[in-house]
Amino acid sequence: MSIFVYIILGFIIASLGSITPSFLNLTVVKYSLRNGKRAATYIIAGYATVLFFQANVGAYLANVLMKNSEYITLIQQIGTGILFALSINFFRLHFKSKEKAAVKEIPKSKSYFYGVFMSSLNMMAIPFYFTFISLLIGFNYFEYSLANAFYFSIGSTIGSFSLYTLYAIIAKKIEHKLNFIASKMDLILGILTAVVAIANLVYLFTK
Repeated sequence: MSIFVYIILGFIIASLGSITPSFLNLTVVKYSLRNGKRAATYIIAGYATVLFFQANVGAYLANVLMKNSEYITLIQQIGTGILFALSINFFRLHFKSKEKAAVKEIPKSKSYFYGVFMSSLNMMAIPFYFTFISLLIGFNYFEYSLANAFYFSIGSTIGSFSLYTLYAIIAKKIEHKLNFIASKMDLILGILTAVVAIANLVYLFTK
């Protein structure tokens, strides 16, 4: 495949991951409304920097898994346990407190590093890339190499930067809706991870 194809694949997959409401999107919207779109790009740049490395890690892990299929069952068992633990934690966070958290002011001079920190806390990024790249490898749309993973990560960086920038641009129009979704995000993630964990558990017992 050409370099362009890997960049496009990275762009599409990162866009799918970045478009869903999350604490990252909400931070971009809040910061854009308070300090302007240009200032928000520093936080977004921090996000994109971390996502570049997360995409590389996801690609590497997907390649290792596809080459060592005998470990798939063990990985599924470990993954199922992690999903149940994450689900319990998300439910705990949702029901622990209904109080509205105070908005933390982020100094402009530290916005890039704050973006790096926030993106590093995103536990779903590497599993997200790992899952999609595994599918691409399985369908022969992705051939792993350091160069291909690099081009894919470049595309994912551009994709995530573009989507988060879009959030900053239309911040005023989506703030209310995003706030509502964000208030339910832990509950939504708890349900989703529980459903996937149960599905994995059923699959492991029936195969």
